[in-house]
Amino acid sequence: MPAEHEPAEHEGGPTRVPEPEPEPAGGSPPLAGPPAALRRDGRRLLRAAARRFRALLVLLAAVTAVRVAAMLATPVMLGRAIDAVRGGRGLAAAIAGLALVLLAAALADAAEELLGTYCGSRITAWLRHRLIGRVLELGVPGRRRFPAGDVLSRLTESAGGPAAFPALLLSGAAALVTTAGAVIALALIDWTLALVFALGVPPAVLALRMFVAKAGEPFADYQRHQAEIGTRLLDARQGARTIRASGTAAREIRRILRPLPSLAAAGRLTWDAQGQVGWRLALLAPLLQIAVVGVAGVRLATGDVTAGELVAAASYTSMAVGAAALFDTFVALLNCEVGAGRVAEVLDAEPSVRPPARPVPLPDGPGALRLRGVTVRSGGRTVLDRLDLAVPPRTAVAVVGTSGSGKSVLVAAVARLVAVDEGRVELDGVDAADVALPELRRAVAYAFERPAPLGATVHDMIAYARPGAGRAEVRRAARAAAADGFVRALPAGYDTPLAEAPMSGGELQRLGLARAALADARLLVLDDATSSLDTATEMRVTRALREVLAGRTSLVVARRPATAARADLVAWLDAGRVRALAPHAELWADARYRAVFAAEPGEPPGAPVPYAAAPGPAT
Repeated sequence: MPAEHEPAEHEGGPTRVPEPEPEPAGGSPPLAGPPAALRRDGRRLLRAAARRFRALLVLLAAVTAVRVAAMLATPVMLGRAIDAVRGGRGLAAAIAGLALVLLAAALADAAEELLGTYCGSRITAWLRHRLIGRVLELGVPGRRRFPAGDVLSRLTESAGGPAAFPALLLSGAAALVTTAGAVIALALIDWTLALVFALGVPPAVLALRMFVAKAGEPFADYQRHQAEIGTRLLDARQGARTIRASGTAAREIRRILRPLPSLAAAGRLTWDAQGQVGWRLALLAPLLQIAVVGVAGVRLATGDVTAGELVAAASYTSMAVGAAALFDTFVALLNCEVGAGRVAEVLDAEPSVRPPARPVPLPDGPGALRLRGVTVRSGGRTVLDRLDLAVPPRTAVAVVGTSGSGKSVLVAAVARLVAVDEGRVELDGVDAADVALPELRRAVAYAFERPAPLGATVHDMIAYARPGAGRAEVRRAARAAAADGFVRALPAGYDTPLAEAPMSGGELQRLGLARAALADARLLVLDDATSSLDTATEMRVTRALREVLAGRTSLVVARRPATAARADLVAWLDAGRVRALAPHAELWADARYRAVFAAEPGEPPGAPVPYAAAPGPAT
């Protein structure tokens, strides 16, 4: 079963998806590296994309080369046509050549647009696929490092920006080639024309360098502040009921929009940098054009160039000053670099749980579990401290402890949903760290307190870990979790879309139990998976699960004394260690153990439920 750590549903009433209740002031600031590092990582990722799609890029470059060649040939053919009209010779051939060149330019331009869009979409799909995969690999620690709004921003805007990279890169290269060709053509017409144009190149290069130096940091800040606003908005959306109940909507709006002034400041800096360079280039381009055409007019008057060559020189000058449009290309490429850098920041993050270098197959076994000196640290705190625990095969063990004692971390460490800093977790005598993660996850099935409603229909949700399971198997698992009755009462039964299946938190938990029951696993972990069930329903579910749990080892995180009493043994956690491993009835004599449990409505914790009186898993 996949790891699920969705927020809890604590409020009554029917609901399809459990609604988390984070503190409205929550939300970690999105991670962002220095602009120089972001751009460097972005260039590295864009080079990797270029290598992966090099065949498409080569084809796109060939089409672009045809377009540039046709554009450079157009003024020559136009000049020949004009001279042919004036001279009265070779007019038909000159016009045919001009038409052929214009047709080639038009076709190449259309093909370039089509190929550029296709190549860009492939790069975007590749980046998003890798990004989603890495986010899922990072798991819960990754959620703390990269909040949901930040990931959404990187997945949409940051990963979508590089789609324009191939077209922009080739467009910039084409503009440079076109400019160089135009200057060479001017030199072939008359060397003085090329010299006049060359005088304007150093100021243009200086202006572009100034823009790149000034705009890198504002670009990165702008995307970071956008992601921060998105994170805060998602926090508020998840805690909407708490906000409504507290009457703090106005305060929450202010919290969400708090980064807006910083966003505006970054935007103004970007616009200022663009404006300072833009007006210089906008002024330089026509001045160069006037100067070159003026010199060409003087050379015409002296008889050094023909009328056709004057027209060609004017066209080539217009092409050459078109390099000023490279400024817009530089702006877009800088945005691509920053966006790709933000994607690379997630891709470069190392998951806390790494697959083994040389996987060891997990032998067939009854599900004997042993934790030896297991230590897990989180956020600078030691959650599990050299914990030792031996779970006999085919035994139901309840994990009990006060809040923060490490119950969920312990059961998550069994299938390496969290990394173990020290010690070993052994399943049937094999270190779990040496088992391939997919094989280990098939051997351990989880049912969580807040099961994720994954899949299109109710059937899909139960069969999520076994998509090939038939309807009979799914219904059998649902009956084992006492869910078949309410599922068949839905409008389309098991085929009801999840979006149209209103369910209470307890009903959703039962579907999560059915999903775990359907998995063919030797070890079943119920991480507080019955907390939303009332006592009577929990008893009914426990009886139904008895057949499923028979012959399997199970770990049950228990908050109720009745749940602990139905297990064979209780692992009492205290300060990250197992304080005792014994039957519930034996531990109940200890007042400190009784204090672990909070009173349940209608079920005072005064006396234990005798183990023999409640049906439980067979040992």
